[in-house]
Order: sequence, then C-alpha cells, then structure tokens
Amino acid sequence: FENIVREDRSVFDLIDADYTFVTPRLARHYGLPSVEGPGFQKVSLKGTARGGLLTQGSILTITSNPTRTSPVKRGVFILDNILGTPPPPPPPDIPPLEDAAKGVTNRAPSLRETLAAHREKALCASCHNRMDPIGLAFENFNAMGMWREAEFNEPIDATGQLITGETFSNVRDLKRALVENHSKDFYRTVTEKMLIYALGRGLEDYDVEPCDQIEARIGI
Repeated sequence: FENIVREDRSVFDLIDADYTFVTPRLARHYGLPSVEGPGFQKVSLKGTARGGLLTQGSILTITSNPTRTSPVKRGVFILDNILGTPPPPPPPDIPPLEDAAKGVTNRAPSLRETLAAHREKALCASCHNRMDPIGLAFENFNAMGMWREAEFNEPIDATGQLITGETFSNVRDLKRALVENHSKDFYRTVTEKMLIYALGRGLEDYDVEPCDQIEARIGI
C-alpha cells in the first residue's frame, strides 16, 4: 500500500499486480527465487498466479480454517472488501459444512463437492451461489497461502462463474474480471473503507456526497 501511494500507482494494484515485497523466508514460502538481505524487497511476480492483496499469505491464512482452506470465508472477504456487497449473516443452527458430504463414503470429498452438496438446500443456495465460486478460485492456495496443484491426489479445480455471469478458469482470470468488469464497485469500496479508517467511525448519510466526489476522482 505504501508503494502504491508513494509511486502514485493504480488502486488496481491492490487486486492484481506483477510484483510484491518479500523477505527471504517469505520468498521461500511463496516458492519464489531466493532473495538476499534483511527486510522486505521488491520482487517480480510475472508468470505466477500471485499479485495483489488477495494472494498474500496473510489474507489467505486469515480467510482459512485452522486445518483447511475456507472458500466461504475467502468469498465473503472479497464480496465485502473488494465489491462492497457483503452477504447477510448465516441463519442460526446451520450444521457443520462437513455434514453435507457424509454420503460420499468411498473417498474424501473435495471442498468443491462438499459445498455443492451444501448448496442443494434452498436456504443455503442464495448466499453460497455468490460466495463459493469466488472462494474456490483460490483453492490452489492452501490454508497457509502456499501453492498446490492437487488435493487428496486430485487436481485442483479453480473454475467458476460470478453471479454477474463472468466465467473464469483460475485465480488470474478472476482477478482480471474484478479489475475489468467491477471497477466502479471497487472504487466505491476503497473510498468507503479508507474514509471509515480516516474518520475513525462508520459512514453516515451526509458522507454520501464526499464519497461520490472521491470515487469520481479515482476513476479519472
């Protein structure tokens, strides 16, 4: 974020950028070429699926469960912090997600299969149809944000479709769709989140006009 501000770069670098900053240990964690010296150093991400905040190990870890990834949490994070369209809270007494796939007994079901079974319930489908495809695009990143090609010896399927109709094959396609087709949503969300941070309070009705003015200037 500091680099974006100092170099007056596009806010879209927060979603997708061809660079990041790593320490030697973080470079190893990401599977990047080794770097030397103390502190964070700028490195190229060209040719990789990483770039922007959404593929940082920190974000991927806090949107996971202790023992596995959570496409639901990752989807909610993007709906709330990128698109500004958070889903409503889940209804009470929702059974554990794992209960949805108890019928699969011959092997361990993938999270994609478990979520598909969960969405068969009409009460769950309306929200999960928005959250799940987004979160599943990040399944190549494990619960600690490390890259993987398979789960339970099966290739990761990161394909999906946004509720607005755009299809994607992987996380790179998803980030591209967010930048190209949802720029206004992101402008609004960035404006509101930064204003809340700057003011130290929630937004009120009289904040709508300054938000509109800031949003318009971002898009110039």
